[in-house]
Amino acid sequence: MRVCIDVPALIAHTVGMQYTTRNIPSHLDQALREQAKREGKSLNEVTINALLRALGLDGSERIHRKLDDVAGTWVHDPEIDEGLDAQRKIDPDLWG
Repeated sequence: MRVCIDVPALIAHTVGMQYTTRNIPSHLDQALREQAKREGKSLNEVTINALLRALGLDGSERIHRKLDDVAGTWVHDPEIDEGLDAQRKIDPDLWG
């Protein structure tokens, strides 16, 4: 029996995979490039770190909080409504 080994694939798995990503939105490209410049890192490094964080694979502990215990517990309070209404009034002298 003869075994054939795909050497380029083997090297890619031990060194790291290479991807080509197309159709990156311009605002995402700009944000990644600005972060790379700000942190003094390569665009590649910043992109990989962003992917790791987004997928929860960066080793940081994520805190998730369900809000089931507070959902639907709002109690209508006329005094609160009055206070909020007062804050929503526009002062023409400030915005004239």
